Amino acid sequence: MQTHIDINADVGEGIGNESDLMPLISSCNIACGGHAGDVETMKSVSLLAKKHGVKIGAHPSFPDKENFGRHPMDISSIALYISIKKQLKDLIHVLDAEHLHLHHIKPHGALYNLAAVDEKIASVIIEVLKCLMLRVKLYVPYNSVIAKLALEHQIPIIYEAFADRNYNADLTLVSRTESHAMIHDSNTMFEHVYNMVSNENVKTITGELVTIKAETFCIHGDNPEAYLLISELSNRLASKGIQIR
Repeated sequence: MQTHIDINADVGEGIGNESDLMPLISSCNIACGGHAGDVETMKSVSLLAKKHGVKIGAHPSFPDKENFGRHPMDISSIALYISIKKQLKDLIHVLDAEHLHLHHIKPHGALYNLAAVDEKIASVIIEVLKCLMLRVKLYVPYNSVIAKLALEHQIPIIYEAFADRNYNADLTLVSRTESHAMIHDSNTMFEHVYNMVSNENVKTITGELVTIKAETFCIHGDNPEAYLLISELSNRLASKGIQIR
């Protein structure tokens, strides 16, 4: 069983809780203008991450601030490629100015969910990484289309699972339109994560146990309960000998 895991959170999304979250997490995903964020938020959140020794990741999205990047967009592959490339370059420019290092990339919202199952969308993300020649990790769901495609193109991946989301039997996330999409109870979250870490499976919404692998676990920074949930999860995992780093 793993003796340590990474906990990541989405930040720079206008919630304003980054000062609370940074001491508790080990990596962060910074919104870079697609669904949220601008140069100023990217800079301030990056400096907070530096202060707390948190690994910095880019969190590109469909260019859709109106819907917070949570709905699929009718957009051409070329337009999506241009948008993702600009988002990444904007964050990299901010990091370069502060002498900071980009550790990983994690797509946001609908872009993340579609890339897990849609080769066309996944290919756009892979092509941007190849074009920018980024030597960074890609956070991806286990057994997903984008994971397989990244490995084919020698792009290093880190399997990710969600600490605060419920899963369908096919390892897709339960839609946010459903009342049981999010996990709000700290005990339920601990059991959810500990089972994935210790047994490499997840109990789906239908009660099945499905194989899953993950080294990093996401708790959404826009969840109003994020601080309390991460605090409790960290303490409970530590009691089982699992450190956050």
